[in-house]
Amino acid sequence: MAGSFAPLREPVFRRIWIASLLSNFGQLILGVGAAWDMVRLTQSAGMVALVQTALMAPLMLVAVPAGALADMFDRRRIAMAGLAFSSLCAALLTLLGAMGYATPWTILAFCFLIGAGVALYSPAWQSSISEQVGAPHLPAAIALGTISYNVARSFGPAIGGAIVLAAGAQAAFAVNALCYLPLLLAFFLWRRTPMPARLPPEQMHRAIVSGVRYALHAGPIRTVLARAFLFGLAGASAAALAPLVAKDLLGGDAALYGVLLGASGVGAVGGALLIGPLRDHFGTQALVLVLALLGGGALALAGFSRNIPLTCLALAVAGGANILTIALFNVSVQLSAPRWVTARALSLFSSALTGGIAIGAALWGAVAVRLSVDMALYLSGLALAATPLVGWLLPLPEPDESDVEPFVLRNEPEVGLALTRRSGPVVIEIDYDVDPADARDFYGTMLDVQRTRLRNGGFNWSLARDIADPALWTERYQCPTWGDYLHMRERFTQADKAAQSRAQSFDRSPGGLRVRRRLERPFGSVRWRSDSPDPRQEGLGYIGP
Repeated sequence: MAGSFAPLREPVFRRIWIASLLSNFGQLILGVGAAWDMVRLTQSAGMVALVQTALMAPLMLVAVPAGALADMFDRRRIAMAGLAFSSLCAALLTLLGAMGYATPWTILAFCFLIGAGVALYSPAWQSSISEQVGAPHLPAAIALGTISYNVARSFGPAIGGAIVLAAGAQAAFAVNALCYLPLLLAFFLWRRTPMPARLPPEQMHRAIVSGVRYALHAGPIRTVLARAFLFGLAGASAAALAPLVAKDLLGGDAALYGVLLGASGVGAVGGALLIGPLRDHFGTQALVLVLALLGGGALALAGFSRNIPLTCLALAVAGGANILTIALFNVSVQLSAPRWVTARALSLFSSALTGGIAIGAALWGAVAVRLSVDMALYLSGLALAATPLVGWLLPLPEPDESDVEPFVLRNEPEVGLALTRRSGPVVIEIDYDVDPADARDFYGTMLDVQRTRLRNGGFNWSLARDIADPALWTERYQCPTWGDYLHMRERFTQADKAAQSRAQSFDRSPGGLRVRRRLERPFGSVRWRSDSPDPRQEGLGYIGP
C-alpha cells in the first residue's frame, strides 16, 4: 500500500495532486448543483440525465485538439488556460443564477463550457505526470489521479447537497469557480523544464491527423479506445440516473443524492488503491472481465433496492469496479503510447470513454422516460456485464514499456535540393534483395513494417515485387511534405526499430538497403528565373537524424 502513495514524495506532483483534489470537489459540487436545480426546474428525466451529457460531451469533442495542443506546446500553459476558462464560465453561471436567468438550457450550456475548459486541461495534466514522477511510479501516479477524483466524489456530492439545501444552486456554482484557482496557482508555480524540440511544431490539423492515425494503426491503443467507449456506453446509468434513484426510488432529496454519489466515491477510492496489486496478480484482461460482471450486478441491485443502505452498498461496489476499469484502460494507453503522441492518445481515450458516457447517459435517460428508472438500471447492468464478450475479439494489451522508448536514427539523408518544410509530397522507396525461398516470411514481416510507417505518418504504403527479378522487392510510401517526413523520423521507437531490423535481416545486398527519397511534382524546387526569391524558403534543410 505504501507504494501506492510513493509518487506523493515528488514535491511538484504532490502540490498539483492536492490542488486537483480541491478542483475535483468543485467539479462534483457543480454537478450536484446543476442536477438538483434541473430537478427543480423541470420534471423531465431526460433533461436531468442531460446534465451528465453536458459535462461529459466536451471531453469527447474538445479532448482531441486539446491533446494535440499539449503535444505541440508547453503543457503547463495549456493546462492553465483550460483551468482559467472553466473558472470564468463558472463565475458567469453564478452571476446568471443570482440574477434569475438560470434556465434549464442555460445550465446545460454553461455545464458544457465548463466541461470544455476541463477537457482542455485534462490531456495536458495527464501527459505531464511522467515529467513529475519517475517511470516506476507512473502506474501509481495515474491511480492517484483517479483517487483524487474519487476522494472528492466520496464527500463532494454530500457537501454539494448540503450547499444546495443551505444556500441554493448558485452557491454551488460559486464554489466550483473558486475551487479551480488553487490548481491554477499550482501549475503557475511549477517551473517545468520543457524538452528541447528538434523540429518546429506541426500545424494543428496535421497534429490531430497524426494522433488519430497513430491510434488507428496502433493495435493496442485502438483496442483500448473501442473497449473504453463500450464500457462508458453500458455503465453510464450509475451517474446519470443517481438523482432519480434518490428522488423516485428512495424518496429522498438533494442530501440523499449526495450521499449516494459519496458511497460510489468511497468504493472508487478503495478500488483505485488496489489497482497495482490486482493488476500485477491477475493481469489486465482477466481483471477487467471480473470487474464488468461485478459492476453490472451492482447496477441491477441498485435498480432493485428500495433500501438506502443496500443502494449505497450497490453503488459503492459499482463505483469501485468502474474506477478500477478506467484506471486499467488509462495505464494501458500511457504504457502503449510513445512520448511524442502521449497527450493525443490520452485525449482520444478520454474522448472515447466520455463519448460513451455522454451517449449512454442520454440513452439510459430515454429508457427511464419510456420504461422506468429501475428498468434502465437493469438493462444498463446487463449491458455492462456483457462487455467482456468483446474481449474475445479485442483482448486488452499487456504493454512492454521498452517498446515505446525512442530510437534515434543516425543515417542522415543526402539532400541536394533547397527544401523547405512545406516541400512535397516526398516519396520514399526502399529496395530489398530477398531470397525467393524466404518470400512468404519476408512478406509477413513487411506487414509489421507497414503498421510502423502508417502510424508514424506515412501514407500510401505499398510493397512491389519485380516481375523480371523475383528477388527484388520495393517498399514505397509517401509523406505530404518534407517537414512531415522529418517528424516521422523523429517518432521512431524501439519497437519500430525491431520491425525494421527483422525486415532488413532478409536483405542480401552487400551494400545494405538502397533508399531513394524523391520530391514528387517538384514545381516548387524549380527556379524559372535565377534571381527570383523563394517566398516559401524557411531555411530548413535536413535536421538530422
